[in-house]
Amino acid sequence: MIFREVEDRDLIQKARRGDVDAYNLLVSRWERRIFNYLVRLTRNREDALDVSQEVFLKAYQNLKKLEEAEKFGSWLFRIAHNEAHSLLRKARPEAEITVDPSFGHESGRLFPAELSLAVESALKRLSEDQREAVLLKVYQGFKFEEMAEILGCPVSTIKSRVYTALDLLKVALAPAGAQREV
Repeated sequence: MIFREVEDRDLIQKARRGDVDAYNLLVSRWERRIFNYLVRLTRNREDALDVSQEVFLKAYQNLKKLEEAEKFGSWLFRIAHNEAHSLLRKARPEAEITVDPSFGHESGRLFPAELSLAVESALKRLSEDQREAVLLKVYQGFKFEEMAEILGCPVSTIKSRVYTALDLLKVALAPAGAQREV
């Protein structure tokens, strides 16, 4: 059977019966998305790796508590959210690297690496709630309803966070001349 043809639901049922290989397949399907989410949330690769391992361990230990197998992804992200916030509560704030989004070559356009740094810098300017909402919506592609489950708040709150954050990002990433006009 081809890897992509196996549904998460089937893998979850097998893993619940003790099939470690089935759970390993689930992990391989989700580990990159969880890691990318965590690295942006924690802003530290090592912390993201540690938290990722903790997320998949907790998910395995609590797999029987998952009521709807179809919601495995949002359930897994909820565990990641909780673990990351637990780590962030313990961590000290570190010095932030700031990048001037107008930095680039003469035409005013940014090189890909500079653009990536500018976006990361702009994301850091958002509140934690706004940044997490953008990460789940834009980078992970979750629907508002799924995000509400992950973050444990109403859909209207999620929408407000996303749209406010996107407006702030537009201003932060606008060329220097355009920012002055606003």
